[in-house]
Amino acid sequence: MSGAIDRRSLLAAGGAAALVPWLPAWAQPIASGLPTVGGADIRLTIAHRMLTADGKTSHAIGINGTIPGPLVRLKEGTTARLHVTNALPAEDSSIHWHGLILPFHMDGVPGISFPGIAPGATFTYEFPVRQSGTYWYHSHSGLQEQMGHYGPIVIDPADPDPVAYDREHVIVLSDHSALHPHAIFKKLKQMGGYFNHNKQTLAGLIAGRDQPLNDRVAWGAMRMDPTDISDVTAAAYTYLVNGHGPADNWTGLFAAGERVRLRIINASAMTTFNIRVPDLAMTVVQADGLNVRPVRVSEFQIGVAETYDVIVEPEDRAYSIIAENSDRSGMARATLAPRPGMTAPVPPLRARPLATMRDMGMGDMGMDHGAMGHGMTAPGEPMRHSMRDMKSAPTVKDTPAVQSISPTPVDRTGEPGQGLEDVADALTYRDLVALDRNPDTRVPSREMQIHLTGNMERYMWAFDGVKMNEVTAPIPFTLGERVRVTLVNDTMMTHPIHLHGHFFELVTGKGDHAPRKHTVNVQPGGKVTFDLTADAPGDWAFHCHLLYHMHAGMMQVVTVRAAEDVA
Repeated sequence: MSGAIDRRSLLAAGGAAALVPWLPAWAQPIASGLPTVGGADIRLTIAHRMLTADGKTSHAIGINGTIPGPLVRLKEGTTARLHVTNALPAEDSSIHWHGLILPFHMDGVPGISFPGIAPGATFTYEFPVRQSGTYWYHSHSGLQEQMGHYGPIVIDPADPDPVAYDREHVIVLSDHSALHPHAIFKKLKQMGGYFNHNKQTLAGLIAGRDQPLNDRVAWGAMRMDPTDISDVTAAAYTYLVNGHGPADNWTGLFAAGERVRLRIINASAMTTFNIRVPDLAMTVVQADGLNVRPVRVSEFQIGVAETYDVIVEPEDRAYSIIAENSDRSGMARATLAPRPGMTAPVPPLRARPLATMRDMGMGDMGMDHGAMGHGMTAPGEPMRHSMRDMKSAPTVKDTPAVQSISPTPVDRTGEPGQGLEDVADALTYRDLVALDRNPDTRVPSREMQIHLTGNMERYMWAFDGVKMNEVTAPIPFTLGERVRVTLVNDTMMTHPIHLHGHFFELVTGKGDHAPRKHTVNVQPGGKVTFDLTADAPGDWAFHCHLLYHMHAGMMQVVTVRAAEDVA
């Protein structure tokens, strides 16, 4: 039964909630399994619905009546034909097939690759399935993704799977709010830290939980807040596993002795999760749908839109799957168990992290106030820069979307992410090594640098200081060229950057087995370098996958044209 879901156990689990009558109906364990669609013709319908999580019901958008939408199961080497109907009465919609390599006009981004799907209309996506692995799909229209318009994709390989396993569970992580997404965005525009209810206090100072007074004064002088880890927190969100809240306790079943594959997808709008299964090691075998050499870890950070496949070998007991928001204001929780109705201890939230000078792009300079001469400002001065301050960043425009420039950004791919600095055996990008040799090992013919810029006070986000609505031309690539791209994060926020239609190789010293990804988390004040082969002709979206950052301007278009077509 290698590689297959044990459907008999799933059917048995369907009535398992009746075995725990002491829980209210909404808090009874949710049986494993997701509705699945496949075959030669797949039909998906986007429509309004209500979502109940942890006993609270709010408005949402679902696909085929569920949140998340059904698991789309495809086979490498076949042709996918997906008929998508928009049953939303008053707004266009779309589906983007995240991480899939396909013709650009099937990519599903309104205004770039197609017009969108009008209310009542049906659009047929058709493309060859050229890959295998774990992926997902979501709306690229407005803020519908926040409301539940997303779902998982699993593509089975044409050849035998190099990953051995007995059972799999797809784990779709997301964040849901009873607030309408436009209301959330409005509050962020009014006050960037509106949802941060975990700021430093006098009590925290006295108790030693917060920064010493001199550090706090220095941060105040820069008009920056070291508790500003996530724009939207548990103050607004319930964190979901397969559409179910922590109290719902979604449960995945296994038999003792099995190798269980967890296909973990971060389908959230704004939440970076730190993933662990207490008392159970995980072996990472796939990142962003592509196989990697197995690496054993205790915990890993998953950025928005990333996917990781891990193998676990549980004993005959229950385990909690913990997905803690990186700011540690809340968590998603599920259970792995050999029998229905079992639960495992749920650890309390850990102490929230504080940003450091390293997160400000000051490398290892620490809280040296002499660093003010490296692009920082004197106490009492707002943190703004003119072009003469930006000699190290000549492409950055001096606009309101640029609050600061990282004076000494460093490569942070060897670090596990905010909040995991002291966790033993936490995954880093440098731990990832591609299982197969990279398809293109040419030395790049040119290099480019792109700055991730923002202004938290005004909630403006951009590339190189230029918001999407201000861009005058796309970022050009010549078909087939090899380019080395360095992303420099000039902000205090982590940004998951996604390029449509392509994979790229992270430059982490792994040679011709560099890990290949479609989305990369760029840590605050850090930088990431990747090599890109522009092998997909057309126009492609390039953006931060934090939904409100993209909505606020951190998005551009990459155009790939044959040399003879370039003017």
